[in-house]
Amino acid sequence: MILPVSLPGHSYDIVIEKGSLKKAGELLNIKGKALVVTDSGVPKSYAETLLAQLENAVLFTFPQGEENKNVNTLLSICEKLLSENFTRSDCVIALGGGVTGDMAGFASAIYMRGIDFYNIPTTLLSQVDSSVGGKTAVDFEKAKNLLGAFHQPKKVIIDPELLSTLSERQISNGFAEAVKISVTNDKELFEIFENGQAKEKLEEVIYRAVKAKRDVVEQDEKETSLRRVLNFGHTLGHAIESSAGLDTLLHGECVALGMIPMCSDNIRERVKNALHSVGLKTQYDYDKEKVKEFLKHDKKASGKNVCIVRSDEIGTFRFENVSLSELEKML
Repeated sequence: MILPVSLPGHSYDIVIEKGSLKKAGELLNIKGKALVVTDSGVPKSYAETLLAQLENAVLFTFPQGEENKNVNTLLSICEKLLSENFTRSDCVIALGGGVTGDMAGFASAIYMRGIDFYNIPTTLLSQVDSSVGGKTAVDFEKAKNLLGAFHQPKKVIIDPELLSTLSERQISNGFAEAVKISVTNDKELFEIFENGQAKEKLEEVIYRAVKAKRDVVEQDEKETSLRRVLNFGHTLGHAIESSAGLDTLLHGECVALGMIPMCSDNIRERVKNALHSVGLKTQYDYDKEKVKEFLKHDKKASGKNVCIVRSDEIGTFRFENVSLSELEKML
């Protein structure tokens, strides 16, 4: 199935199809050179399958892990583009999870002031969330995604078959972002989680989560208003993630924790049950003082206030400006 994304001056397709990696060459139809960016955790066969379909491609592989989502790796990608004489008529293809997509996208956004970018996400988290919407970034000074740019892809290819190599924990990690958008934007999707059917209806979960995010991005590409709803659970979640350390919690696990205080008493237990249904924890003994320190660097802060997203009923949301002290109380 194809989900078209329509933005001012930039429209592209999101292809969701089993086995689509095997025909990526046809779907992408790239004329110039391509730098395929992947990480050491992605099965080599995925890169081999892609490279075999491209006439003029170069592979760049970096070490797996959030700790490598930094300026040094970003510069290494740019150095590779330069050493291989890439021009504005060439492109970058991300083949990996959210870390890969963020860095490859950011490199393509800044190299020669912007070259074409394609995304082939290989994790559930990146398929349902980070591959869609054009946000690219690297972590900086222990703060998540502090340096980045909006750079929309030319096309996104989502192949559910690529998820077969993921661990149960990584699958749960990805489901967290789908639960997030279901709470605020899609009551029917939430019911799939609530009824414990997420794994058996995986393709529907992917499609509905991507469609919901696409609908938001089309109305607010640069996060000036509506797109802030996608930050549900992220204000506290990012702070917990940064304070916990890279080897302790995954991004989706932190988002799951972060969305619980943002739910009304009326729905909080339902949301916790939905998270439990896909193997996500709803309690964690974190260092509150460390979390408070990272909250001060939240990108959504404006002056002394932070805009948070709350949900009072499943499928609905509202924005609220709160002070840092009020936000700390929510911990």
